[in-house]
Amino acid sequence: MEFGVFILAQQRGYHQTSQQVIKNSVEQTVAAEQAGFNTAWYAEHHFNNYSLSPSPLMMVAHCAAKTQRIRLGTAVCILPLYHPARFLAEVGFVDTVSDGRLELGIGSGYQEFEFERFGVNIADSGKIYNEFLDIIPQGLTQKIFEYDGQFLKVPPSSIAVRCVQEPMPPIWVTSGNPVTLARAVRENHHLFVTSLLNGNEAIANLRERLEKTASDEGKDLDKDVKFGFLRCGYASDNQAEIDAYLDNARFQRRISESLKYRRAQSEDGYMVKEVPSETDLSFEQLRKNLPVGSVNQVIDKLLEEISILKPKHIALQTQLGDFDQKTMLKQIELWGDKIIPAVRKELQVEVTA
Repeated sequence: MEFGVFILAQQRGYHQTSQQVIKNSVEQTVAAEQAGFNTAWYAEHHFNNYSLSPSPLMMVAHCAAKTQRIRLGTAVCILPLYHPARFLAEVGFVDTVSDGRLELGIGSGYQEFEFERFGVNIADSGKIYNEFLDIIPQGLTQKIFEYDGQFLKVPPSSIAVRCVQEPMPPIWVTSGNPVTLARAVRENHHLFVTSLLNGNEAIANLRERLEKTASDEGKDLDKDVKFGFLRCGYASDNQAEIDAYLDNARFQRRISESLKYRRAQSEDGYMVKEVPSETDLSFEQLRKNLPVGSVNQVIDKLLEEISILKPKHIALQTQLGDFDQKTMLKQIELWGDKIIPAVRKELQVEVTA
């Protein structure tokens, strides 16, 4: 079982400076490597406080110089907002400066606010994304490639800085679209999935959908498909600490849904207002749904969720809202010291039993 940290780089208010948010994200990456996590993941968003990471590839390049072992992933590059030639060139460069530690997460995006400011019609995002999926393996594996699509056109070109990984970095696809997931399975890419802040029933439903997707492509989900599970989780005997983490997790969902469903409100054109939603869950429901509580409670809940979903990778959301940085660094250390070893030991026992 692999473990990662998912670093959203959020700014919950002006009491957080953008510099401090990014500095905290880098510190969490270094702490995750020291704690024994396999991967650090970085988001991509633009023009508001939901995430201050405008380029996950730049985050990977920077954090590669701060670390030695941990793999570094984009979660995800919003492909329709890129020019394909520049994107491929930067992927080759980043994989090189990271000594082949890049995990390439890609997606089609969902925030219309962002697309409008890049001059891209969000209605075309799926088609553009699919053309990128055609181009990426060509550009990264062929010395000379060209492409003539409806949206993307590249004359015969060569990417100068080649990827270190052969034949190219692993590709991770995140999407709620079954057609998009089916193509990823068909082309042997990895998947990144989530059940948001929901509990075991949602996880079981997610497992069923993934099984169907794999089966429809003639594949076995457990044998043929690697997929990661994005999850909120927090271990502490201090209830106030847990509630502070849950409060930030709920903030993240409120802002995400506000942007996704085009109902975002802002008084100054930048900071998105946090507005309670009909889909909000109470702290009591969140404590029931998520792996939060004492160390042993978190371990037991994680093992329960793993038994249902059977992912190969779990990405823990560490940077949410304005959660206290020193406390989160200690949390990352706690996962490395107690939770991850215990989960891996129990899973190994199950395998050998």
